[in-house]
Amino acid sequence: MKKVLVTFPDDQAADLAVAEALRGVAECLRIPKAGDPSRSDALKGADAVITFITQKEMDQEELALLKEGCLLQSMQAGVDALPFDDIPERVIICANTGAWADPMGEHILGMILSLGKHLQKCHDRLSKGIFDRGIINTWFRGKTCGFVGFGGIAKAVARLVRPIGMKVIAVNTSGSTDEEVEFIGTLQDLPRVLEGSDVLVIAVPLTRKTRGLIGQKELALMKDDAILINPARGAIIDQKALYERMKAFPEFRVGIDAWWEEPLVQGEFRLDHPFFELDNLLGSPHNTNLVGGIFPVAAGIAAKNVRIFLEGGEPKSVVDRKDYQF
Repeated sequence: MKKVLVTFPDDQAADLAVAEALRGVAECLRIPKAGDPSRSDALKGADAVITFITQKEMDQEELALLKEGCLLQSMQAGVDALPFDDIPERVIICANTGAWADPMGEHILGMILSLGKHLQKCHDRLSKGIFDRGIINTWFRGKTCGFVGFGGIAKAVARLVRPIGMKVIAVNTSGSTDEEVEFIGTLQDLPRVLEGSDVLVIAVPLTRKTRGLIGQKELALMKDDAILINPARGAIIDQKALYERMKAFPEFRVGIDAWWEEPLVQGEFRLDHPFFELDNLLGSPHNTNLVGGIFPVAAGIAAKNVRIFLEGGEPKSVVDRKDYQF
């Protein structure tokens, strides 16, 4: 029987979800603790490895032990932080696209509504004794929500904004979708989506093609009172250009969940510009996906993709390493 090694942090419910998804196809083993003599053999014998934060769970020497044709299945949708230089070319890598989409969709909708209704601004003024009824909120019915990228996360948001009367326009790599939209195009159509969106959600992975995708020129195409939400990766948007846009246009509101420098990847949370001095910013600490009960769900989705692979099918979200050669 095939062997699948799990390296993500101990989680009984997630382990059960993986075992259920792979029942009858593979033996699921948790990686032995560091220093255990059997750890190396477990890595050498694995047909697939399900990992969460790869670089914290296996070091360079351990990744080198993975055999030809082994599948490294990340539990994360974004894989830009993977240690690609340490993962042998013989290893297949898959992302966990869409696994966290539902809770992320809720969080993004919350940001959209909070910014559109100026909830944080009103709260802050009330806390200072200012009872200001002159702030005009956004009425979302009839407005347009645009998406840069239209995968699982974007679709989850689209299904939430449609019931409040919003139109949906988007760009993705193929220029097609099965979802109900008013417009779908490729990245060549990005200007049309930027110009037409009252709300814009960034939902593409960070690759060499999308790094710096939204800069000064792109931001200038957006409406002066648009709402921009970035739950993807900070580096997709030029930090200086965004700060200057927000400072020049106070009604241009921005919700950021994914930042340019974060503790998990860069070792600290740091900004080059004083975003938090602006009252048209709403921030969260890259936690759109963190809700109770989601980890076993994401693990189960990852394991189902591993099952497809082990049964000889074509797994979803196979990573092209060239996309991450920054």
